[in-house]
Amino acid sequence: MFDFNEYWGKRPLFFDGAMGTVLQENGLRPGEAPERWNLTQPETILNVHQSYLAAGADIITANTFGANPFKCRENNIDLEAVVHAGVSVARRAVEQAGRGAVALDIGPNGKLLAPLGDLPFEEAVTAFARMARAGAAAGADCALIETMGDLYEAKAALLAVKENTSLPAFVTMTFDQEGKLLTGGDIPAMAAVLEGLGADVIGFNCGLGPQQMLELLPVLRACTSLPILVNPNAGLPVEREGRTYFNVGPEEFAQKMAEILEAGAWLVGGCCGTTPEHIRKTTARCKDISCAPLPHLSQTVVASGIQAVTFGEAPIIIGERINPTGKPRFKQALREGDLPYILREGLAQQDAGAHILDVNVGLPEIDEAALMGLAVSELQSVSPLPLQIDTADPDVMAKAMRQYNGKALVNSVTAKSSSMDAVFPLVKKYGGVVIGLTITEEGIPETVQGRIDAARRIIEAAAAYGIDKKDIIIDPLTMAVSAGQDAARVTLEALTRIRQELGVYTSLGVSNVSFGLPQRENVTAAFFLMALQAGLNAAILNPLSEAMMRAYRSFCALSGFDKNCMAYIEAYQQQVQVPAHTAPVACSLQEAVERGLKEAAGRAAEELAQTLPGLEIVNAHIVPALDTVGRRFEEKTLFLPQLLMSADAAKAAFEVVKKHLGTDSAEQSKLTIVIATVKGDVHDIGKNIVKVLLENYGFRVIDLGKDVPPETVLEALKKENAGLVGLSALMTTTVVNMKETIALLRQEAPGVKIMVGGAVLTQEYADQIGADFYGPDAMASVRYAMKLAEEL
Repeated sequence: MFDFNEYWGKRPLFFDGAMGTVLQENGLRPGEAPERWNLTQPETILNVHQSYLAAGADIITANTFGANPFKCRENNIDLEAVVHAGVSVARRAVEQAGRGAVALDIGPNGKLLAPLGDLPFEEAVTAFARMARAGAAAGADCALIETMGDLYEAKAALLAVKENTSLPAFVTMTFDQEGKLLTGGDIPAMAAVLEGLGADVIGFNCGLGPQQMLELLPVLRACTSLPILVNPNAGLPVEREGRTYFNVGPEEFAQKMAEILEAGAWLVGGCCGTTPEHIRKTTARCKDISCAPLPHLSQTVVASGIQAVTFGEAPIIIGERINPTGKPRFKQALREGDLPYILREGLAQQDAGAHILDVNVGLPEIDEAALMGLAVSELQSVSPLPLQIDTADPDVMAKAMRQYNGKALVNSVTAKSSSMDAVFPLVKKYGGVVIGLTITEEGIPETVQGRIDAARRIIEAAAAYGIDKKDIIIDPLTMAVSAGQDAARVTLEALTRIRQELGVYTSLGVSNVSFGLPQRENVTAAFFLMALQAGLNAAILNPLSEAMMRAYRSFCALSGFDKNCMAYIEAYQQQVQVPAHTAPVACSLQEAVERGLKEAAGRAAEELAQTLPGLEIVNAHIVPALDTVGRRFEEKTLFLPQLLMSADAAKAAFEVVKKHLGTDSAEQSKLTIVIATVKGDVHDIGKNIVKVLLENYGFRVIDLGKDVPPETVLEALKKENAGLVGLSALMTTTVVNMKETIALLRQEAPGVKIMVGGAVLTQEYADQIGADFYGPDAMASVRYAMKLAEEL
């Protein structure tokens, strides 16, 4: 087996280039499953591996990228047999060359995970686990999880590899030029989550050329201590003499890869369009480049699947209201399973300025594990904020951390051995930042030194589990000042000394200080300011309390955390003094759609339907909400999860309108649209997203599915009298079928408009193959359809 530790940091390691590009040159038909060749043409696969090894590659990727259960079932392929054959032939190439390593190649399943799609998280883990076990058994040296556009799916694959094998796990994800994943996640979130889960190497692949990845690399290098792998495409695809080429040649590619290594990457290789010659030039140009030392970062970071929150800069607000303690209405919502109420609580706190949402659903009479899982899933579908998983039950904590999309804040662990033995293994396995409460077997220490000693014990015990102190936040505990005159002083002094002496960040649940006193908010706000001045890094509080947020924003402005006082000005320059809200109120239909609140949208539409005509509800409430959501998506202030939840909310409202109209509003559409993923391509995530949005804008959509021959598209176009055809392709091996489909439509239906989209496409390529419109994202396709409809 290949020992990566012998090479780390001593010299760059080189991956191979594209498999599909070379197989196409050897006769692979567009849309044909490349993995089948492991069984039918193993010598051809062997030759490809040998050519990359001869070019200087250190690591060759087995031809197993798409060998997941779903694609194997569609192609009538035995998964275990094709993975074993793929790894075995790569192993044979390495043995014959007398050098090199074999990477089991694991690509995406091609399905969106729930709640955005219909694939449950555990089913995704199970699917990837079959690939991982088969690849490890066949002799792989590492697992390469690549081309992931969804951080949640990457988590599923990484857990599958780590739970079922001992293989080093490399994870590369596909970002756009602005550093966003398909599902909206950014680079800091990706780094926090994957590093927390125990990935050995992380990085980028596919979607972009080397120059674009070079521009993103400094962001990744600044937020991970792990080795970085960069596998770009050979530029962008272009059409030339009826074939698809990539526009970066071997010499230029090699030069850019040298710059990527000098910028901090340790491993480089190629993705779509790269050939053995690209790798030969790269290894020759880069073999003598020294690896930059890995940075030892001490950042304390939590993340959702969308964004990261870093401690140590401005103080962090953790919204406390999703918690039944002292809240009769919230307890009622938990007992009744009223998820919309919980979601409104979360969104209200987000609007008020919370950075993280605490989630506690513990009541004796409910199934806490089930409700925690549901609350976490639903909250993540409507809010990009990271969550704090708040439970005293280790089993509930384990299930929630496993299901959570991101790197969670975990509340909490104490200095008791039983607590640390239960919680620290979960933090180590799933990644997370854990709140350490200074509680010992004897209780809460009364002295400052006692709390510091308890904090030190937590930090030292965490280290024994392999948890760095950057992933520990200490809460020295806020006690009621009404019960002890020195309570506040002890807490504040402990807070300052813990930060200074132990080097960890701190948090407090500040409202406890005023327990038992009248006009509690006065004391709580004053204590909060004192704690901030003492160096508090995070506060668990009610962000709907105007007194607390005024204190917070004023402190940030006065302490230099609020540049030019812009956040303060934005919050208060036009504010009229109003009583503080303590609970969310029912929202309008437009707000419900914008927020992605499905049940609330249905109820609001039902109320409006009692007094307004159905078409007025659509035109004055639903469509404006969708326009707002679409604009925010295009501006990248709202991301795919929220976009899809808004679409679901709009659909719920449309169903109510249709019931009252007594007709299907889709029948009134001026434009029928046929959409399909082209022949040979089984990836339909992007196409399905476009379908959902088009339907919610009232278009009649005929979805032909995936792997659709050109003749079928033409037949549907004529049958349905469609005015627009939308074609999707993800794979470089199938874009030629998109061109073929467009050529047929131009010949047989010259009046139809054609729009195209997919990760491998560009505006230039769309123009070259004769498309009328290239949609870089789903909303762009909707805007084009709306423009055509207006012209009819």
